[in-house]
Amino acid sequence: MSLKINELCVDCDMCESTCPNDAISQGHGIYVIDPDLCTECVGHFDKPQCVVVCPVECIDPDEARAETREDLLGKLSRLRSR
Repeated sequence: MSLKINELCVDCDMCESTCPNDAISQGHGIYVIDPDLCTECVGHFDKPQCVVVCPVECIDPDEARAETREDLLGKLSRLRSR
């Protein structure tokens, strides 16, 4: 499933540059993750890099966007073919 950044975000700017799919951008007061671009780093890394670098642990699974590993790999394939 995609990830989302919750209200605990301190706007530290650590996550944006770690995303291999450019899914993270500055929102209104906190960063946001575009669920159409987020693959939880599947196909790139063993763990989502935004979660690894986040100093306040404000990145959660987006329960509204349930995706399997196969779904995420398919999304990555579509992103690479753009």
